[in-house]
Amino acid sequence: MTIGIVGLGLMGGSLGLALQGTKLVAKVLGYDHNLTNCEDALKLNLIDEIVSFDEIKKCDIIFLAIPVEAIIKTLGLLKDIDKKTTIIDLGSTKSKIIDGVPSSIRENFLAAHPMTGTEKFGPHAAFKTLYQDMIVVFCDTKDTADFHKDRATQIFSHIGMRIVFMEGKAHDRHASFISHLPHAISYALANSVIGQEDPKSILLLAAGGFEDMSRLAKSSPTMWSDIFKQNRENLLSSLELFEKELLSCKKMLKEKKWEELEEWMSNATTLHKVL
Repeated sequence: MTIGIVGLGLMGGSLGLALQGTKLVAKVLGYDHNLTNCEDALKLNLIDEIVSFDEIKKCDIIFLAIPVEAIIKTLGLLKDIDKKTTIIDLGSTKSKIIDGVPSSIRENFLAAHPMTGTEKFGPHAAFKTLYQDMIVVFCDTKDTADFHKDRATQIFSHIGMRIVFMEGKAHDRHASFISHLPHAISYALANSVIGQEDPKSILLLAAGGFEDMSRLAKSSPTMWSDIFKQNRENLLSSLELFEKELLSCKKMLKEKKWEELEEWMSNATTLHKVL
């Protein structure tokens, strides 16, 4: 099969590396509107060749590894693809993308979210094992033709991923807690420190805890503002619940309720018994 990857950053570039040399794939073609990304992807051997978007449309499988708003726009440009061409998006939100798929290519389309990534972005962030032993969520596959569903299952299995099936709306609710909320918190934490009179002095004391919490704030603002926009309602709900917990902590501190505070913390530690 010939694979076409639209978007040659962390996700698309890593996918290119993972697919090269597999028995299923004869050639990996790439496309990116950013010419520097195209040049870097070739230098780093993330893909075999850079081609035009029209050439991408002729591939057996097209992966959309671009920001979620761009995925919807790009789907509109794929209305005339062959019935045998499989389209797979890798977006972090699903409902609005699924709703935005033109009806003429809905059977070609599979909504997927690989539960992997780093705070880094761009072609230089790509590495071959990003997808290895990770979960990929397939959403609303009842509207995807069996041919394309089986092909997607085969390709993701070949790069070492485990597949979970879920409704798009449920995915977006869950993702708001385990992915989108942590990013919002990280951006807020970073801005809290940056807003101080002497942030450099504060950061001199930074150790593992701060680094772990603020790491996600290095993520691409372009990509994540799109994600927040598409999953706005779910993210607002998760932020409200998080805010409620913060207010509880604040109240216990103000009222010096140390036993209640310890109990609150102890309850939080039970999360990792579930994981």
